Amino acid sequence: MKILILLIPFIISAYLSKAIIPIIYLISYKKRLFDPVDKRKIHGSIIPRLGGVAFAPIQCCLMTLAVMIFHKYNFLNDLHLDTGEILPMFLLLTTGLVVLFVVGITDDLIGMNYKCKFVAQLIVALLLPFSGLWINDLYGILSIHALPAWIGMPLTVFIVMLIINAINLIDGIDGLCSGLIMVSCFIFGVLFAISDAWLHAIFAFVTTGFLIPFWHFNVFGASKRKRRIFMGDTGSMTLGFSIAFLAISFSMNNQAIKPFSQGAIISALMTLIVPVLDVARVIFERLSNGQSAFEPDRRHIHHKLLELGLSDRATMACIILLALFFSLFNIIGVQYIDNNMILVLDGVLWTGIHLTYHWIRSNRKQDSKSPRMWEFTKLHLNKKTDFEL
Repeated sequence: MKILILLIPFIISAYLSKAIIPIIYLISYKKRLFDPVDKRKIHGSIIPRLGGVAFAPIQCCLMTLAVMIFHKYNFLNDLHLDTGEILPMFLLLTTGLVVLFVVGITDDLIGMNYKCKFVAQLIVALLLPFSGLWINDLYGILSIHALPAWIGMPLTVFIVMLIINAINLIDGIDGLCSGLIMVSCFIFGVLFAISDAWLHAIFAFVTTGFLIPFWHFNVFGASKRKRRIFMGDTGSMTLGFSIAFLAISFSMNNQAIKPFSQGAIISALMTLIVPVLDVARVIFERLSNGQSAFEPDRRHIHHKLLELGLSDRATMACIILLALFFSLFNIIGVQYIDNNMILVLDGVLWTGIHLTYHWIRSNRKQDSKSPRMWEFTKLHLNKKTDFEL
């Protein structure tokens, strides 16, 4: 019976996504609503970018229905769902999704200044502490446990905004953003289900459900012409807020959400370690070079892997597998190792990955300067590449 609580919303979400996305796809082509091609984009052809329009409506409709059912009819008495305390959290989650949906679709259709989007993200991030959801415990990280509200609430707002922007900025190649969130949401769904946090588990599986058809459309395309579709800012920002909600919910020490777990904050936030650390590194490099933190460039991890000669799909697979590795490593590791030691090991692994990249890149530069490599390069100067920036 408990499996059906997760399976039914998952199937409904996947079905709705599979039915709605082709309609959005058709309208986008008829109305010529395409993603612009510029020097940062990997694609060299016009592709619709309104796939994310389907995300928030599916989430809001199914979660509103689920919350109403569980709040009105707690038909499984052994679930012990305290909808009274978590109800405001889901109500303001829905509000935030609607706000980001409006901002995202405006940006996708006519464009929007990044300052306006920043303000919208700040307002949405503030909704979580207002609903009673914030990081109130660091679980011994740096020997800190309980956090007062005046520290925990601003920290929560910062983390939410960081996650939203990280997910938005890593959406650079087909299947990467949707694949990362799909894996993270599935992991969160399992973790919440194990903890008997069934409404949060439903939300995680609803998000996983509608991402599966989109991921297929995004990577492989639809119809015989293999036409693809992007999620746009509408999709990436709502997905960022969704995964931030799940991460903060799992991190919070609140018996109304789930039982206490010493490794909760590590298990939650480390499912997002790849996009979050990547955007933190990129912002640091931009500021160090005197650039705006929001100025677009080609410094992200997927750009680095593409420079090494990997294909789009190979790059996507490598990053998703890397995120899956970090997630499993941290979830298993917190059962046996101190939280601080886990963070140290994560830092060492992340640093080692980037040092390996720079070592491979420097070796390739040296090889390209050799006479033999120069002769090989001259033979291929007039050949067309698979895509042009």
